[in-house]
Amino acid sequence: MLKKHNQLFLSALIISDSLVILSSWIGAYYLRFHSGWIPLINEIPPVEQYQLLLLPVLTLFLFNFKVVGLYQPLRGKSLWVDYYNIIKANTISVLILSALLFFYREDSYSRIAVGIFWLVATFSLVASHVLVRTILRMLRLRGKNLRYVLIAGSGELGQEVAKRIDLHPEMGFKIVGFLTTEEKKVGTLIDGYPILGLLDDVSQHIREHGVDKLFISLPMKSQDHFERVLFNLGEESVDVKVVPDLLQYMSLSDGVDNFDGLPIINLTESPLYGWNIVFKRATDMVISCLAIIITSPLMIIIALLIKLESRGPVFYVQERVGLDRKVFKMYKFRSMQMDAESHSGPVWAKENDSRRTRLGVLLRKTSLDELPQFFNVFTGDMSMVGPRPERAVFVEDFKKSIPHYMSRLKMKAGITGWAQVNGWRGNTCLEKRIEHDLYYIKHWSLFFDIKILIKTLWNGLINRHAY
Repeated sequence: MLKKHNQLFLSALIISDSLVILSSWIGAYYLRFHSGWIPLINEIPPVEQYQLLLLPVLTLFLFNFKVVGLYQPLRGKSLWVDYYNIIKANTISVLILSALLFFYREDSYSRIAVGIFWLVATFSLVASHVLVRTILRMLRLRGKNLRYVLIAGSGELGQEVAKRIDLHPEMGFKIVGFLTTEEKKVGTLIDGYPILGLLDDVSQHIREHGVDKLFISLPMKSQDHFERVLFNLGEESVDVKVVPDLLQYMSLSDGVDNFDGLPIINLTESPLYGWNIVFKRATDMVISCLAIIITSPLMIIIALLIKLESRGPVFYVQERVGLDRKVFKMYKFRSMQMDAESHSGPVWAKENDSRRTRLGVLLRKTSLDELPQFFNVFTGDMSMVGPRPERAVFVEDFKKSIPHYMSRLKMKAGITGWAQVNGWRGNTCLEKRIEHDLYYIKHWSLFFDIKILIKTLWNGLINRHAY
């Protein structure tokens, strides 16, 4: 958002990060070889040997910082996301550096020194980011280098613009107020900001309040007002920003791309691309593999109990719709009688469902029937975290009646998800489940996945909506 005026903040971060990386690299050398804390086995290499790598190390780290999105606006997310990205980028960079040094045979470099470098750089970068953000915020709060903003449009879109600006105080924008099309609203307040006047008086208010930037945030139906505002700006030198009325259509990772000079607005785009796909898939494989190993004795016991209690297969295999409408076979422990849907057809399980076996009641109540889905995760059909997959017959029904339902299919289905840890699982409000699923997709990060997994374990496997 408004990249020009974010350059001061980004420049300060990049300069600060560069100084931290360079000083941490040299500092690691002295801590390893001259501090006396760590015993020396071989002779001490000259510091010039490590100084030769200053530029390559800096380039590698800054490149990875860019890749993981460390220099993108946080857009209202927790600062912990910023710190998580620092740790992730540092770890990736050190692993790459270690691999390169392994094949570089002319001079040997201490692995202990590289480890010290990772530790010092990580803590120092987190501290420097906190310091830079604090200093810039203090400068803005003291009125240094502020830009005064007027918002033309007091409706939902204009209010959203104000909220987004408030989320980024480091950018130095100060809202002077709103303009409206309704005379009765003049003089009232919206979120603490006054409605100064009518749209036709835009030129007068720009001059009175020393406005630097005008945000035009009008609904599509107000084309005539939009044209009049532009006409009245003919003698003004203010920067004009137009916010398109597309909020109701922006369900996922919206944004603006540039295609050969042509601005392209993204309405629905999955956040999983590039390295994000690699990181999420690697995490899924590691966690699902560990889960299979840890729970395998329990799964064997459950399988034996199912065979002893009733005739039929151990596993219940059902086709579900996953990422990009791809149909896959999802595995569960069988918890119902054979041919449970032969008379009813496809239906959701309900409380006190008579189709359940005695063991099935316990399995479904404790979610132990879901354990085989770790194999779905390991093979790549599902993820540990994501929207719960639905059957094709339900997808066809829901997509016609629930707005943005199909946007759920831009993310791989999961064993658990943001909706589930917030209590929206099983036969609960479908609209709330979709709302939470879309929130998860739009705000996805590995940190968010880890948070959901921790909440899943913390809340326990027993759920009152698990029938």
